[in-house]
Amino acid sequence: MFSLTRKKVKTKKIIPLGGVGELGKNMYIVEVGNDLFVIDAGLKFPEDEMYGIDIVIPDITYLLENKERIQGVFLSHGHEDHTGALAYLMDKIPVPVYGTKLTVALTKAKLTEQDFKGKVDFRVIHEDIVLNFPSAKITFFHVNHSIPDSVGICIETDEGSIVYTGDFKFDQSADELYQANISKMAKIGDRGVLCLLSDSTEAEKPGYTPSEVFVEKQLENVFQKADGRIIYACYASSINAIQRMFHIAERMNRKVVMIGKTLQDVFDISYRLGYLHVDRDRIIQYDEMDQYKDEELVVLMTGTQGEPLDALQQMVRKQHGQLHIQKGDTVLIAASPHRGGELFLLKTIDMLYRAGATVFFNQDQIHVSGHGRKEELKLMLNLMKPKFFIPIHGEYKMLVAHGKIASHMGVDRKNMIIPEKGDIIEIKGDQIKLSGRVQAGNVLIDGSGVGDVGNIVLRDRRMLSQDGIFISVVTINRNEKRIVSGPEIISRGFVYVRESEELMMKATKIVRDIVEKNIKNQTFEWANVKQEIRDQLNGFLFNQTKRRPMIIPIIMEV
Repeated sequence: MFSLTRKKVKTKKIIPLGGVGELGKNMYIVEVGNDLFVIDAGLKFPEDEMYGIDIVIPDITYLLENKERIQGVFLSHGHEDHTGALAYLMDKIPVPVYGTKLTVALTKAKLTEQDFKGKVDFRVIHEDIVLNFPSAKITFFHVNHSIPDSVGICIETDEGSIVYTGDFKFDQSADELYQANISKMAKIGDRGVLCLLSDSTEAEKPGYTPSEVFVEKQLENVFQKADGRIIYACYASSINAIQRMFHIAERMNRKVVMIGKTLQDVFDISYRLGYLHVDRDRIIQYDEMDQYKDEELVVLMTGTQGEPLDALQQMVRKQHGQLHIQKGDTVLIAASPHRGGELFLLKTIDMLYRAGATVFFNQDQIHVSGHGRKEELKLMLNLMKPKFFIPIHGEYKMLVAHGKIASHMGVDRKNMIIPEKGDIIEIKGDQIKLSGRVQAGNVLIDGSGVGDVGNIVLRDRRMLSQDGIFISVVTINRNEKRIVSGPEIISRGFVYVRESEELMMKATKIVRDIVEKNIKNQTFEWANVKQEIRDQLNGFLFNQTKRRPMIIPIIMEV
C-alpha cells in the first residue's frame, strides 16, 4: 500500500522597505521559507522640507527583528541609491554582502568615506556564478545601465524565479562593458518567472531612451563650437558619462582637469579595474591649467556627495577653493537633479548665465537616463513572461504607469500589486496578495546622528525657517519674591529688533507681569509659568505680526 504525499511549497514574501513611492532609497526583502534575502541598501538625498538633513535611509526595524534569518545583502550595482545605506545596515547586522567587482570596490570606498569602522564580509560575484542557499538558488544577469557591472538578480525557488531587474535600459549600441545579456534573460523567462520586480523610473515616457551614441555625437558638436574652457559637470558615479567625455576630449585634443574628491576616487577605482579606458597623459593637475589656452581645456567636476550643482554655484560666487566660472566658459550639466532639486538647478543655470557662461542642460542632448522607457519595459516583460508582477523603483504615478504597461502586455490585473513601503506581498499557489505590513519609512541622517531627527524636530526646523525664534530670559530670587534681572528678549529671524522697539517693550511687559503674578504665590510650577508665557506671547505676537515664531521662555533662579 502506497501513500502519496504532496511536496510542501515554501511561502514567498516580498517586502519593499524603500524604492516605492519615491526615487532612491532602494531596499527590498525577498523571503523564501525561512530564508530572508536583502536586495540593495540605498539612500536618497533630502527633499526641500528636510531642513539640515544630509541623507535619508530606509527603516530597518524589520531586519533587526529577523536578523538571524538574513542570508545576505545582494547589490545590483554601484550607485548610492542602491548601496549608500549599507554602512548603517552593516553596523547592526553584519551579514555577507554580494556584488560584482566594480560594485564592491565602489562600495568599499564609500564605507571608507563614511568613516565606517566595522568589517564587511564582501563576496565578489559574476554573471555565471550560482549561489546555493537552503531555500533557493541565486543567479545574476548583466543589464545595461549608466554604470558597468550592473546586474539583475534571480532568486530561483520551487515554483519559479523571483526576478529583480535592478536599474536597466536596452541600448543596442552600448559598449561591451554595458551590454545587457538578453539571451540569458530569455532563458530565465523560458524556465518560468514566478514574479518580476521591475524598474519603473521612466515608465511614463514613450518610446526608447536615446542611445549613448546619439548623445556622444551631440556632445561632440558642443565641444567643436566651444571657444573657451568646457566645464563638464556630472555625478561622480556616472562612469559612462565620464568615459564619453574622455573620448571626445581626446578627439578634440583637449586636456582634462578633474575636480572633486569623490570623482577622483571613482575614477581611480574604475580605471584600475579596467572599466574606464583613458589615456592618462590627457589628464593634467589643476595647478597646470595656466600652461594651456582656455580652448585646450576641459574641466571634469562634481561636488560633495558626488553631485555637481552646489559646487557650480560656489564657482559662480567665487567661493570654490579651486575653480571660478569666467566669461566665455561653456558649462555642460550632464546630471538630472534629485527629486525636489529642480528649482535649485534652474537657479544654478541662471547664475551661470549671469556669470557669462554658455550653458547646456537639455537632458536628451548631452545626457540620457540610465533607465528604460515604455518600449524597453515592454521588452523586459516579454523576455521574462512573469506570472506575477510588482513595479518598483519609482514614484507612485510611475508604478501605476508601469502597471498599465504590464496589463497591456497580458499580465492579469489580479496578478500584480502596486506596492507601498512596508507592504507584505505574499505569493501562495495561484494567488498574490497583501498580507499585512511591517514598520517602514524614513530614517534621517543629520551629521553623525542616525534617526535622532524625527518629524517633531523637522517641524521645529520648519517653524524656525518660516517665522524665526523668540526667547525671553528672566532671573528671579524666589526667597525675596522679585525679579533680579530681565526680562530680556532675544529674537532671531522674526523681526528686526531696532525697528520693533514698541513690540519688544509690550512683549517684555507681558513676561514681567506673568512672572511677578506667579512669584508671589507660595508655590508655583516652573512648567506652568513657562506655558503661560508661551500662550500669551503666541497670541500677542500673532495679533501684531501674523507670524508664529518658536517661543522659548528661560527662567533662572539665584
